[in-house]
Amino acid sequence: MFHSSKLVIIMALWTARISRLSVLCLLLACVLVPAARAQDAAFKDEELDQMLAPIALYPDALLSQILMASTYPADVKEAAEWSKGHPDIKGDAAVKQVAGKPWEPSVQSLVAFPQVLAMMRDKPGDVQRLGDAFLAAPERVMDRVQFLRKKAHEAGNLTTNQQQQVSVQTEANKQVIVIAPAQPQTVYVPVYQPTVVYGTWWYPSYPPYYWPPPAYYYPPSGGAFVAGFIWGAAIVGVSNSLWGGIGWGRNEVNINVNRYNNINVNQKITNNNTAFVHNPERRGDVPYRDAKSREQYGKKQLDGAKDREAYRGKDGRDAERARATETLKARGADPAAGRAQLQGTSREAGSGPRGADSASAHAQVQGTEREASKVARDASRGQSAERTGSASALSGVRNADASRVDAERGRASREAMGHREAASSLRAPAGAGNLSGKLR
Repeated sequence: MFHSSKLVIIMALWTARISRLSVLCLLLACVLVPAARAQDAAFKDEELDQMLAPIALYPDALLSQILMASTYPADVKEAAEWSKGHPDIKGDAAVKQVAGKPWEPSVQSLVAFPQVLAMMRDKPGDVQRLGDAFLAAPERVMDRVQFLRKKAHEAGNLTTNQQQQVSVQTEANKQVIVIAPAQPQTVYVPVYQPTVVYGTWWYPSYPPYYWPPPAYYYPPSGGAFVAGFIWGAAIVGVSNSLWGGIGWGRNEVNINVNRYNNINVNQKITNNNTAFVHNPERRGDVPYRDAKSREQYGKKQLDGAKDREAYRGKDGRDAERARATETLKARGADPAAGRAQLQGTSREAGSGPRGADSASAHAQVQGTEREASKVARDASRGQSAERTGSASALSGVRNADASRVDAERGRASREAMGHREAASSLRAPAGAGNLSGKLR
């Protein structure tokens, strides 16, 4: 009776404990699941308006290329650093200079507009959010751009002038506002105060972003905002760098194939490839924000990362170790064979008093491996000396002291190897059996 009561009490306590754990798990689920869904949820209209505000009034072609490039934030960062180091190179000439870079063409195209990359460099988080929004729902991004343009147009701040041509058109039974450069080969990148050009902002909790460029890109005489706008110096020589476009009727970004191929001579496309297709292999290690994008691009991104790892090699020292091993084999020493012999002799040593021979074998292998390390170091020094010698040969000067030191080091190494080989040829002391013969 006593034991039954005790068992009942234990079971009741256990049940209560399980109940508490269940409640805890449910509470955690209530917290974590909504958080995960919030992370995957699409951006709200107020968030889209906030991030699109500083670029929605750019020419259509430039806007499309910014949207494409923003899906590759790692490439944008590298391109921005390149542009920072070459601030005076613009237009098609700049794009041609980076033709050999591994960046996506949309990113390469932006070096034609250094002030744009300068603004993107200073706002890496905003750039990534913009790319995430564009990948997740391009049609919503396009709709919000048109919404912002209509706001500026209704406020009287988006009109045709000497820098741009603004027109209202009908595409797929809907009215859209199209912006193009006033001159096809000359582009002005506008900078504007969103809270002025769009009128009173409609989402006080989500104030619009403002991307001011460095002062370097303002006109030499100094710029002043007119109706909320300021125009930088003209970027001339843009015949082919602007190859993007927007099909407002279908809410998609497309490509002018002829212009694209004229500037991207090493990455030409066919007339069948007029729509933008994201390349996840150039995404780098930047994760995708939403579940849809992860499902669509994540596996290809992972495969691309594996390919990059295989190309680089997991350990850059592998090749150096392989070269050292080959050098030792040429000298008559084989570290791998020595280790195999040591393992075999260790097993044999377990059946008799052969500790001395095992220690000798271990010492021999250690000596061989030390020699391998030394060969690797010497090889590295030799490569450095060779490079130094090549550079010195241009001026006819050779460092004689360094040559003597290298020669002395090589002589000492050969003498040490000779001593090791002589020592290994000695027979084992009495009572050790024929273990030393096996090592030979």
